[in-house]
Amino acid sequence: MKTIFIVDDSDTNLAKAEEALEDSFRIMTLPSAAKMFALLEKITPDLILLDIEMPEMNGFEALERLKLNNLWASIPVIFLTGTTDAAIEEKSHKLGTVGVITKPFTSSALINRINSHI
Repeated sequence: MKTIFIVDDSDTNLAKAEEALEDSFRIMTLPSAAKMFALLEKITPDLILLDIEMPEMNGFEALERLKLNNLWASIPVIFLTGTTDAAIEEKSHKLGTVGVITKPFTSSALINRINSHI
């Protein structure tokens, strides 16, 4: 079973994404980028859903750090964001994400996007 990390500081978003995906994937929910990096030392996921707006380390900073590590650079990352902004999509693609999903998301949109990258 494929493993997905869901990284978001909102318990509601973590629960909604986990509920949508738990039947098809092994899900790890993480409330911060710091927790994600700690778990990456033990588990390499097949995909990361990464919130952009988080305290301490935002999604852009976390993505840049991921891409600097040869062990993690090839993990597909999809940003989760509450902002529908073309500049954010453009910046995220330049930094190496495979997509952006706008919150609130539907279960089917989340599953379809993930299936196209795993």
